[in-house]
Amino acid sequence: MWRLLLPAFALSLGVASCATYRDDLLRGERYYKASEHEQALATWRLLEADLDSLEPRDQARYAYLRGMTDYRLEYRADARHWLGIARELEQLYPGGLGGEDKQRIEEALNDLNDDYYKGKARAEKSRSSAEVSSEASPESPTP
Repeated sequence: MWRLLLPAFALSLGVASCATYRDDLLRGERYYKASEHEQALATWRLLEADLDSLEPRDQARYAYLRGMTDYRLEYRADARHWLGIARELEQLYPGGLGGEDKQRIEEALNDLNDDYYKGKARAEKSRSSAEVSSEASPESPTP
């Protein structure tokens, strides 16, 4: 008798755990929509370890919400990372994000990429300016 019940019990646990992760995703989304970004981020960080337990479309939704939460909290590097993942997952597994979400991803990534590449260009310019100034200045005589 137990041998017949054990597989059914294991299956119900698997379904329940997936529902729990989906529930976490929905709870985090409620926090995000209510502009409770710190609570949303705490939920995302807890869910991140089990991200692979979500369906690919829900993974895209998670990445979008995580990226937009980071964006609103000014964690720009993290936002860029997660929004890039969301865009890729949506391309691979369409249907996780709506049209407005995709538009927000593009707008946010344009902003984040502008900062990233401008910062990179400034760093390279500073480095090359330092190299030019060190080559141009004569060495001081040693006493």
